[in-house]
Amino acid sequence: MKVAALLATRATRAHRKAWTAVFAALTLTSLLLGAFGLTLVSAWSAHPRVERYAGADLVVAGDQTTRFSAVSLGERETVSAGLTERVRIPRTALTVVRGVSGVRAAVADVEFPVGLAGSAATGSATGSATGRPWEAARLAPYALRTGRAPQRADEVVVAGGGGPERGGADRVGQRLTLRVGGHDMAYTVVGVADGPRTAVWFTGAEARRLSGHPEALDAIGVVAESGTGAGELAGRVRKALDTAGVTDVGHRADGDPATVRVLTGDDRGEAEFLAAAPARGELLAALGSVAGAVVLVSLLVVSSTIVQALRQRSHELGLLRAVGATPRQLRAAVGREVGRVAAWAALVGAAGAAPAYLGLRALLDARGALPTGLELTLLPPLWLTPLVTAAVTVLVAQVAALIGGARTATARPAEALRERAPGRGRGITGLVLLGVGASAAGTAALQRGATAAAAAGAAAVTMVIACAVLGPWIAEGAMRLLGAPLRLFGPGGRLAAANCAASAHRLGAAITPIVLVTAFAGVQLSGGATLTHAGDAQARQVLRADLAVHADGGLPAGAVERIREVPGVRAATEIVPGTVLLARSQLGAPELERLPVFGVTPEGLTRTLDPGPRSGDLARLRPGTVAVGADRADSLGVRPGSTVTLRFGDGQEARLRVVATYQRSIALGDFLLSRDDLLRHTSMPAASGAGRVLVATAPDADRKAVTNALARAVPGARVEPDPAPVRGEAAEQALAEVVSVAVVGAVGGFTVIAVLSTLALIATGRRPELRLLRLAGAGRGQLRRMLRLEAAATVVTGLVVGAAVASVPLLAFSMATTGTLPYLPPAQAAVIVSVVVATAAAGSLPPVWGTLRGRYPR
Repeated sequence: MKVAALLATRATRAHRKAWTAVFAALTLTSLLLGAFGLTLVSAWSAHPRVERYAGADLVVAGDQTTRFSAVSLGERETVSAGLTERVRIPRTALTVVRGVSGVRAAVADVEFPVGLAGSAATGSATGSATGRPWEAARLAPYALRTGRAPQRADEVVVAGGGGPERGGADRVGQRLTLRVGGHDMAYTVVGVADGPRTAVWFTGAEARRLSGHPEALDAIGVVAESGTGAGELAGRVRKALDTAGVTDVGHRADGDPATVRVLTGDDRGEAEFLAAAPARGELLAALGSVAGAVVLVSLLVVSSTIVQALRQRSHELGLLRAVGATPRQLRAAVGREVGRVAAWAALVGAAGAAPAYLGLRALLDARGALPTGLELTLLPPLWLTPLVTAAVTVLVAQVAALIGGARTATARPAEALRERAPGRGRGITGLVLLGVGASAAGTAALQRGATAAAAAGAAAVTMVIACAVLGPWIAEGAMRLLGAPLRLFGPGGRLAAANCAASAHRLGAAITPIVLVTAFAGVQLSGGATLTHAGDAQARQVLRADLAVHADGGLPAGAVERIREVPGVRAATEIVPGTVLLARSQLGAPELERLPVFGVTPEGLTRTLDPGPRSGDLARLRPGTVAVGADRADSLGVRPGSTVTLRFGDGQEARLRVVATYQRSIALGDFLLSRDDLLRHTSMPAASGAGRVLVATAPDADRKAVTNALARAVPGARVEPDPAPVRGEAAEQALAEVVSVAVVGAVGGFTVIAVLSTLALIATGRRPELRLLRLAGAGRGQLRRMLRLEAAATVVTGLVVGAAVASVPLLAFSMATTGTLPYLPPAQAAVIVSVVVATAAAGSLPPVWGTLRGRYPR
């Protein structure tokens, strides 16, 4: 081992420039893995923020998880998904909890949307708020600043710190007009309390009435008696609820138990921020896939860089073999060299992981990828995660060194002194990987949604690896095609064509990172852009309405009917966004898919919206029925008259009869439901955008006059000209966009390093060749043209092959999901090409400027 240590020490000093590229690649690997690792563990330890129930020792709430089981490969598997709408519990649970020993107080809590108006006289809407019973304020606790608690049905307490947007609502004695459930009522402010600015507190009886479900509760906050531990009390409450047989409100699916939960500690926040828990699971899955992609890409890049660095020293390693060095000694020497470089690079990258993590957190927050209330926490021991990822980086480097040095170390001395053609095994491996990638693309063509996207991503990864394996043959084929055009550029072109044809393996090493960035960036960016582009196009086709009417706190009862009676109004449709879950078996495995949907009123629907009817009659859409997108109907094998089983956002299951199918499901979602059906399962309908009425005016109507008439017909409502297109947005779309940016940024960074280092190493190794060409009579201008044309051939080949690799899974994905060709915004495509061209130019020419400078070669 002393020989290996000596060789490693000397080689590291002698080949600092070659190892600089490896150092840069490993530093970036360690930094990215550390940043994603910190984000992953912070998501793993994340929990919803506890605000309203901070003063409660435990909270009793509904089970916000739905489950689905199926038999897969002879074993029963169960999957679960978080519910984003409120699962309520029966009021009888309050009596049960109050009877438990050790309970000091049990407070019922309900929540409902409230529309704020400036005063009873004006009736002008000024914003939205949230209503709750005053008794629940003690659970935070929120204390009175001034005034008193509400005692009568027409009295309220508001949050302090009012301003113009609250219309001075924090002044005791002021009269307010509040809209709840579409009804305007006047209230007197009798107190001002701490708490969120959008909070309004009513008496308990009034809050139960306004909530719309007087026999159900959102949650129960429990305060323990002095000396009673929260864990002990939670066990007693759990036992009492089980003994009494208390379950969630509503019909759940078979195999999906409706068990009331007893929450303590940080889990109490799950009863406040319903979207936090589902988002946590989606974030973990997304970050896990990103981390896997980073490891794979880093292995490719680091392997390519190390192989190229060792290839420049093939003569030196052959000479060492000739003077008696054994393969084991050479492998040990190379391993020690890489280990030293990797150790320092991993530590430098780990040091930058924390700032990169904070930057990723800021990006997630800026793009709204995380729901309100989800706290990404990091316990002190978890800050050591970059050290673990640094060890992974060193392991990746050692594996790459083992792969890169295996062939040179085992070669006989005479063989090590000459270039060897790639073996047949390498070619067979590459072809097999291409076949596997094509199969994955075929799977993407047969699937939908997340399954199709995952299959397309797997196909791209597999085919990129195949191209890396087949690099020499791809380069050789490309040079046969580009040889003739290159020769048209005079002596420099002929030199470039001859050199590229003679060194296909070298060109293949330079092409691989370009193929990598083109394929990865193309798939990641084009996949989301294709869906967005097709959805926007459909949304513009769907909308036929000229105006939209909506109001905070909901439209008043009968508003849609009054709107339809306004002169000049041809049709009016109320539309409510929401989500459903589709439980089904995919290839034998259970799956719960969350889908955006709309609830609509069917009267005059096709005059305000054009879903593109294919079969059936959309006018028959009533409670208990559903219209299904054409692609989803084909995948489920349903048609008008069939039944579809769906789970609403609150977990309740319903069997719905299909009355129609339609084409434009990218914009409208896969299911159109009755408005009344969807609203019954929406916890905060006004907060989620309910009460929006799309209005189609008559061709000869005066739109300004109709707008004024609508404002008079529905006091307090807002009338919008040229309404925004109707588009169902997936809940995790913002997160997917951030993940795509992160993946493309990581791959782009790796590619810049890989292309620069590979081309710089190639150029450095060609200095003797360039000197010989100059001595043979080649001019400096001819050699510069040769190098530029070689770089151009490398860029063109890499871009074309990368685009071809990306097009296979993208075509399968886009045809399966949108029925259109893939779309990539021209600006993004230009950025990819520009980065590749600039990087290739920087890696090809500067390293040999010294050799081409002056009258005589140096």
